[in-house]
Amino acid sequence: MRKFAAFALAIASFATIPPATAESLLVPADKIYISPEAPPLLNGGVLVRDGRIAKVIGERARREIPAETFASECRGVVVAGFQNSHVHFIEPRFADAANKPATDLEKALADMLISRGFTTVFDVASDESNTLALRARVDKGELRGPRIFTVGLPLFPPDGIPSYINDLPPDVLARMHQPGTPQEARAAVRSNLRAGADGTKLFLHTSPRQGVVTKMSAEIARAAVAETHAQGKLVFAHPTTLEAVRLATDVGVDVLVHTTLGEQQPWDAATLARMKKQNMAVIPTFKLWLYELAKEQVPQPVVDSLVGATFDELRAFRGVQGQVLFGTDVGYMHEDDPTAEYELMARSGMSPAQILASLTTAPAARFKEQKSHGKIAPGFAADLVVLGGDPFGDVKQFANVKCVFRDGALIYSKGQ
Repeated sequence: MRKFAAFALAIASFATIPPATAESLLVPADKIYISPEAPPLLNGGVLVRDGRIAKVIGERARREIPAETFASECRGVVVAGFQNSHVHFIEPRFADAANKPATDLEKALADMLISRGFTTVFDVASDESNTLALRARVDKGELRGPRIFTVGLPLFPPDGIPSYINDLPPDVLARMHQPGTPQEARAAVRSNLRAGADGTKLFLHTSPRQGVVTKMSAEIARAAVAETHAQGKLVFAHPTTLEAVRLATDVGVDVLVHTTLGEQQPWDAATLARMKKQNMAVIPTFKLWLYELAKEQVPQPVVDSLVGATFDELRAFRGVQGQVLFGTDVGYMHEDDPTAEYELMARSGMSPAQILASLTTAPAARFKEQKSHGKIAPGFAADLVVLGGDPFGDVKQFANVKCVFRDGALIYSKGQ
């Protein structure tokens, strides 16, 4: 009893024992959403030991907390760490990642990702040598940051590099894969994966110049998909058009990184059925459409109509129980705050639980990590986000991040 009383006193006074000296860590909570489907636990905590979740403690189980536990000062609504499945490390703030000062890179990672609750990210096109250098420094503990997965350099149709990335460094553009044959596509995939990539990205339809559309042939796309799948990796695709969505289903793409903007027809029942049969996932990136249309100074009524059509696409996809992954295209889009994406997902008809699933359990399942990530459960990685409010009452609270833990280590605290 004396040990428990001493522990309770430490909690009350927010003891400042360094976490490295504590045998375990308690992250106290007003609410804990252990998964998107489960009702929240009230006034409990998450007990962490050796980077893993040891126990989820409810209000009536406080006496189960070891006396030598260090209590975090960060308290709020606790959820599993978020995954952003569509980011890019192509901005100047991430350039020369092998040599840039750690303080500069850490600030960039904090601003773009970890202050937003992202403990895992998937980079879906960048200079792989730079992104892998960044990942290596995070993995070595030189930088506080999320887990980083990447597809490295994407594959384009011949003469198909889109005009909107022409500002990338010339040496990076020169190394972009533009396979003209199935054999060249397989070689490009092997090159990426040998370098350390975790998947393949295909640009199926692109606009290299105003009024010009280039298309990747089905034979080339199918070869790239087959080579990627043979090595146990996933294929992402940038579709642009409904025709390309159909091509993606034909060749076996796993994840569409966008809905399609400006289509004259919705995603039809036959296409949706094929997407479902292929177990395809979709990343909506609604905020990106607002970002792009604002650059073009498109009138607001037209914006509302165009973005509303992408809502219809996602509603139809969800209507066949299609899997939705959260992603923002941040890094290409120079706005870090994901609040608008949460609001737009809600406007499209997604519930808070479905949005939380797109951030946690859905990516864990898609990337075959459902036994280690995406939930708050014993044995899972202690990747945790503490929010300042309940997102089930207001989806903007998904962006109200107070603290972030990765493998039980505090990697972000608001105001510090």
